[in-house]
Amino acid sequence: MKQEIINLYDEYTHKPLKREEFIRRLVTLAGSTMAAMTLLPLLESDYAKAATVARRDDRLFTETISYTGVSGNMSAYVARPEKEGAYPTVVVIHENRGLTPHIEDVTRRAALAGYLAIAPDALSQLNTKPANEDEARSMFSKLDAMQTKANFIKVFDYLQTRKDCNGKFGCVGFCWGGAMANQLAVNVPLLKAAVAFYGRQPDAADVPKIKAAVQLHYAGLDEGVNAGIAAYEEALKKAGVQYELYMYEGVQHAFHNDTSAARYNEAAAKLAWQRTLDFWKKYLG
Repeated sequence: MKQEIINLYDEYTHKPLKREEFIRRLVTLAGSTMAAMTLLPLLESDYAKAATVARRDDRLFTETISYTGVSGNMSAYVARPEKEGAYPTVVVIHENRGLTPHIEDVTRRAALAGYLAIAPDALSQLNTKPANEDEARSMFSKLDAMQTKANFIKVFDYLQTRKDCNGKFGCVGFCWGGAMANQLAVNVPLLKAAVAFYGRQPDAADVPKIKAAVQLHYAGLDEGVNAGIAAYEEALKKAGVQYELYMYEGVQHAFHNDTSAARYNEAAAKLAWQRTLDFWKKYLG
């Protein structure tokens, strides 16, 4: 698929463009309406492929909970090993379309690795469910950035009330969630291990506040996000923050999302996830 088409889809999902404008430009790049409609399913998420770990897996305990945020109640999906006990805990942070079946699946993957995993839904504070991805992305423009960050910070207060949490905290975020993972690293002193997949970087001036070790995954073809890497890495070094930075050459933004055929890269995704698990094991025990 032509890089111009991938770039257009990224523009559509991140600005976002109106769907009518996206389709019009996609038809132009593809050469015909028929060709554009053939490409569209490869670009958009296919959640029928989301469950690499079954929703009802006998090895896991899962539930949906509500905790108190700063702007109302926040809904979150929780998964952990079925055996009762106190587990190291990771917060899983979704992309800019809310808590999707894919992110719920990633949460179960973390649980299978031995963690209490919780995935808050940023859109739950709006008290309405998006009908589709276009509506979900547009709803993000209605969120107050400071309140939303505070709502994610508040999940750590909730987690400390759970008997199945042992008080060792990590996080992982993807795209919008990668940026939020970086913000949690800045704002949550309790955090021990923060992992950001292709996420926007925090202000360099805030980096000295980071107490966690940080692991960063970037896609070689993700020019917009990658523009901030150099300043972030320089600030991490200057502040003496423990960090790992990985660049996956020749892959697209969202390469870890296996429901998006055009951007998913199996080799990079598996390697990055294994590095994430190794990182958590090192810092969370």
